[in-house]
Amino acid sequence: MRTRGKRWYQYFWIFSIVYFSLGFVNILFAWLGMICFLTPLAFALVAGNKDYCNHYCDRGQLFQLLGSRLHLSARNELPMWLRSRRFRYGFLAFFLTMFANVMLVSYHAAAGAPLRETVTLFWLFDVPWGWAYSGDGAPWAAQFAFGFYSLMLTSAIIGILMMLRYRPRAWCVICPMGTMTQAICRAKIPKETGAAAIGERSICPND
Repeated sequence: MRTRGKRWYQYFWIFSIVYFSLGFVNILFAWLGMICFLTPLAFALVAGNKDYCNHYCDRGQLFQLLGSRLHLSARNELPMWLRSRRFRYGFLAFFLTMFANVMLVSYHAAAGAPLRETVTLFWLFDVPWGWAYSGDGAPWAAQFAFGFYSLMLTSAIIGILMMLRYRPRAWCVICPMGTMTQAICRAKIPKETGAAAIGERSICPND
């Protein structure tokens, strides 16, 4: 049987590796993560679909690589409570609250507050990260970078843990960006055609 060749976007996982590597060296590179934050919203707002989440998401492609092609996933089904609308929207609200806190701390840094050169994992544990900032750039920009990198790294670790325990792209079910884009798509497309046009979110769209 002939194996289907890889599509070009299946190499986007490289962006995730490069992103976290650059942020380890220079925290200001964390701003590049805004590409992953804004692009799916642009797809949903302009095209009214979840093509970014289903095909172009670098994190989704990384989990696909680790879980499916490298066979690191246990491939168990996700519990219903994790798949529920209540949990997904609750997690989205929590994520947005944490993002708002990042912006607030950055504002305080712009107003003269001391710079916190740490990366916070799981929203609780401060890990020293001072080597990644040499003093270049505005303090508020560096503070935002530390906070945003914390969000990106924490969510990536959660996604990897979910990939190991459940199916490769289990994270896609609870991903805050996926929840936001799906809500936007549902609002843009009439109810009678919405499900077919958007495509219901599966646990791993490309399994």
